Amino acid sequence: MLGAFVSGGMTFSGTNRASFFLFSVFFVSSSLFSYSQAANLISQGQSLKDGETLISSSGDFELGFFSPVNRSRRYVGIRYHKISVKTVVWVANRDNPVSGESGVLTVSSDGNLMVLDGDNRTVWSSGINSSIVAPNLTAVLTDAGNLALLASADADSASSDGYISNSYWQSFEHPTDTYLPGMRVKVNSAAGENRAFRSWKSSDDPSPGNFSLGVDPQSGRKWRSGHWNGQIFTGVPNMSSIYPFGFQLLPNKEDGITYFTYMPLNTSNLLMFRILWNGTEEQLRWDEISNEWTVLQEQPAKECDHYNKCGNFAICDEMDSPKCSCMRGFVPKSPDQWNRGNWSAGCVRKTQLQCPDNSSISIADGSRMDGFSHLNCIKLPDFAGSVSVNSRDECKVKCLENCSCKAYAYAVGRDFPCLLWTKDLIDVQHFDKGGQSLHIRLANSELGTKSKLLLIIIAVSVGAFVLGVAVWLLWMFKDNLKGLSILYWKNKEISMFDDFFQNEELSAELSGPNGFARDAKHAGGADIPVFKFSSIEAATNYFSEENKLGLGGFGPVYKGKLFGGQEIAVKRLSRKSSQGLEEFNNEVMLIAKLQHRNLVRLLGSCVQGEDKLLIYEYMPNRSLDCFIFDPVKRVRLDWKKRFAIIEGIARGLLYLHRDSRLRIIHRDLKASNILLDEEMNPKISDFGTARIFGTNENEASTNRVVGTFGYMSPEYVMKGLFSVKSDVYSFGILLLEIITGKKNFGFCTLEHSNLITHAWHHWNELKEMELIDPCIRDTCSTDEVSRCVQVGLLCVQDSAVDRPAMPSVMLLLKSETADLPFPKLPGSTSITGSIDTYPLFERHEIESLNGVTVSSVHGR
Repeated sequence: MLGAFVSGGMTFSGTNRASFFLFSVFFVSSSLFSYSQAANLISQGQSLKDGETLISSSGDFELGFFSPVNRSRRYVGIRYHKISVKTVVWVANRDNPVSGESGVLTVSSDGNLMVLDGDNRTVWSSGINSSIVAPNLTAVLTDAGNLALLASADADSASSDGYISNSYWQSFEHPTDTYLPGMRVKVNSAAGENRAFRSWKSSDDPSPGNFSLGVDPQSGRKWRSGHWNGQIFTGVPNMSSIYPFGFQLLPNKEDGITYFTYMPLNTSNLLMFRILWNGTEEQLRWDEISNEWTVLQEQPAKECDHYNKCGNFAICDEMDSPKCSCMRGFVPKSPDQWNRGNWSAGCVRKTQLQCPDNSSISIADGSRMDGFSHLNCIKLPDFAGSVSVNSRDECKVKCLENCSCKAYAYAVGRDFPCLLWTKDLIDVQHFDKGGQSLHIRLANSELGTKSKLLLIIIAVSVGAFVLGVAVWLLWMFKDNLKGLSILYWKNKEISMFDDFFQNEELSAELSGPNGFARDAKHAGGADIPVFKFSSIEAATNYFSEENKLGLGGFGPVYKGKLFGGQEIAVKRLSRKSSQGLEEFNNEVMLIAKLQHRNLVRLLGSCVQGEDKLLIYEYMPNRSLDCFIFDPVKRVRLDWKKRFAIIEGIARGLLYLHRDSRLRIIHRDLKASNILLDEEMNPKISDFGTARIFGTNENEASTNRVVGTFGYMSPEYVMKGLFSVKSDVYSFGILLLEIITGKKNFGFCTLEHSNLITHAWHHWNELKEMELIDPCIRDTCSTDEVSRCVQVGLLCVQDSAVDRPAMPSVMLLLKSETADLPFPKLPGSTSITGSIDTYPLFERHEIESLNGVTVSSVHGR
């Protein structure tokens, strides 16, 4: 079965500091290659000395001697020539370095490429049979990075080729650790031969290492790409979006062998794939703007990417806790080890299949016939066989007729679309999107089809009877129901959460080994786990000061680590906090229903007495305000990252306003409520003051205005009116703050009393670039900055009617051709960010990393 792999199993020790420093010099030092100019070929009898180079016609690649660290160990290799990071893509004498700088590369009299040391001894040879070599051979370095031995008459015409069919020898057929566009990898190699890419032994030692990358090995796997469906590898979910028109499976008419090849859609891009010395497979593209290699894909990237992480008949899911679970109809083979987090033993079948061993069962015998459990978005198991069928149903029959068949999948796009598994199902992973459908064979009793149908019939009948009786009773006693008052639990000091969470059964210690299994459990029908207070105490070292991340309007925030190692952020409701039970319940019930990459993930909650805790995923880079308003850290957010953050926040708001199951108004969007993950991706947080809108509801009013000065819209502050346009206003303020690096709250100059008028006058006078944070001004795109400033000013217009909705904001941000409306001059109602502007308001100031938070303000 077609699929890429990374194999290996040895542990590497780290290099010492001196080696690491010297290796860093390897990419920028002139010791790697000399820069003497040379042609792109050497003829038979000629030599290339240490210090000389061959350079391809395009100038993209060069060939010569280099030393990763120690100049006493010299290698012949090919590297990129034009770019600043001199990356090596092929090494000739990786097993036998030349001692000293007296080596030469030559085309010998018998036609072989040879590397000779100072004593004229051969340390490496291309190894071709001299009896079949034509006279007058030439070695050519092509524009694709391929070093090829050709007849001299063919040399000039091959300078731009990738794979060369008429060569006597070529480096593309003898790769080291790097796969370049144009290379061909054999799929059905003769006599079990499999040309794989072999890693370096260490970061500074190009000798063959302990990991390899190739097609269809039979053992020692570390990562597997999943099956090839004719267009993509199905075990790499985002491959289709990253590599359009890239990989192809092509038959060779000359030798009858099938090859994988890869050609990018844009051939001007520098792309490569390589297997690192530690077993990681990277797919890289050169970014001319940042002047560095960008990692498009890295495998294994997550815990579930490691080969057969959960054992046989188990599924690994990064979004679950614990990550491993047995397939339906299976149970852990070793329950004790499984509960301790050791999943290597996998799972075993609960009920044996009805199909007798070594015989077939009549499909007509439906009462005994096995059935199938269906899984979607799956990385299909390893080691599948394939058969030719005409339909999905025929594939199912093929599996039922074979007593050894444990599962099947119908993979559209393949020559043989029916995949059958007769071995144990291993290396199965569940994706959020992508993947394929897998049908797992189970005994009929495990499926419970008949009993389920009976239960449904009984439930529907009983429900109909009870509903009929209830309607009749309401009609009979309708007069006695008048005037009955209803008591709302939310007016009580103790909520249903207190009674529910303190249930002794729910607070019992759980036996799971890591993740939430030990620390939390799902309570009743709640969407999020309920944590034990003792578990959170232990995770935060009893809410110690050294674990304290900050203080907000809700209360202090602590960093913690669960028993299984997952890092968390814990918000603890302060007893002095103006935000109370309503905000806590609002956030628990609301954010649990929201799932988006730009919204922070709520992991669980905990209530014990007066202590109320919210548990979130930990964001290592804290909040946005810690960067854009910090004189030192602000440099880390160049314009490219700031623009990505702006787009991410806009996507999160668009989801809240339009695309989620609920229509949400956040009401407290600000820099301190934008958290940043390890890759600086923004995530909107703090939904304690958010409100749910009905489908047809556009605006609401309140007597209790909550939010933060400097971010609240005029109609919300003055009249208590809020809508999606209130969030748009906050987004506009946030956008201007990200651009300028200045806080709207308290902003004041001699000419302008607030950031909005300051930005408007600069935009109106075509001086947008003067607004940009000076420390990143050199990294900016003038057009993007101008567009963002104008979008920000459109969002903060005084009248909510004039502001664009978030779908329009997204369009205006992303489109370079859209005509942007002209923002109106800010009027007197614009919020200056100064509390003293509205002396009639009651206000309650809370010490916070978020600035001044309004917790109870009554509009006029």
